[in-house]
Amino acid sequence: MLALALIASSSITAQTQPASNPLADTAKHDDVDTIPHIMGTIYDVISGPAGTRDWERFHSLFYRGAHFIPSHPDKDGTTVAQVHSTDECVDGAKAYFERNGFYESAVANRVEQWDKMAQVWSTYESRHAKGEKPFQRGINSIQLFNDGKRWWVLNIFWEGEAGIPIPKQYLK
Repeated sequence: MLALALIASSSITAQTQPASNPLADTAKHDDVDTIPHIMGTIYDVISGPAGTRDWERFHSLFYRGAHFIPSHPDKDGTTVAQVHSTDECVDGAKAYFERNGFYESAVANRVEQWDKMAQVWSTYESRHAKGEKPFQRGINSIQLFNDGKRWWVLNIFWEGEAGIPIPKQYLK
């Protein structure tokens, strides 16, 4: 029984050690040193005119194994969530960004933090060009982790405002 407990403990410890992310060394200090900075960088790195984004900078924000989870109604009206890796997110977005301008910005961020973990409810607006009326609004639920050196994005889970207005507390 003790041997089993030790094996299980070492397995859990090995799985929870800081991930080696080859792009971590490329993160700009000012992109990841504070919650407001990493939040601004998340939006900045995906926003711009039609063309290539800085995918190396994008990847440098995310802890290994991070997820992108959009939720939306499927064909029969059931809400579903799709879980994607950072690579899958980039692969799915590259062609769209090459052909289309896309600007997403935070309207309001509600941050809850305890020690090295933070949850940010980030209300966003998406536009095809700066100054245009938003074509989409919604809320990103962003989980952040601080390893003592910097902030990392663990997950971004979001839902667009489709028929259900964003509550006022998320617009301040």
